[in-house]
Amino acid sequence: MVKKMNHSASSLAYIGDAVFELCVREMLLSAGNRPVNALNQMALQYVTAKAQAKMYHAVVPFLSEEEENVLRRGRNLHSHSKAKSANMSEYRHATGLETLFGYLYITGQKERLTEIFALCTKEDEVQQNEDEEI
Repeated sequence: MVKKMNHSASSLAYIGDAVFELCVREMLLSAGNRPVNALNQMALQYVTAKAQAKMYHAVVPFLSEEEENVLRRGRNLHSHSKAKSANMSEYRHATGLETLFGYLYITGQKERLTEIFALCTKEDEVQQNEDEEI
């Protein structure tokens, strides 16, 4: 059952940042035991604003109208900060993605959250498989 949502986009992005990070960490741990430093380095492929902005564009075609509206609300937030290694457009798109993750989490849509995360990481998994075959 979907809960009603009455949180601001910035609150959803706040929790969505943590949810996204947890999804990444779970994915990396499921791939096998590695030193924490290596895991942190691997996580950087996913948790940077630049990487999340790319994921934003990858998931848009698969979203419902409601999910697109949430994504847009997050993207349009006016922030007082900026990512260290991304431009403002990338930062805003990353915030939009985090807002979507926060929304799905808060509204109890865990299965959909998992589907969206799989879409976010699909291209990377294809690349890793190609690298392993070489």
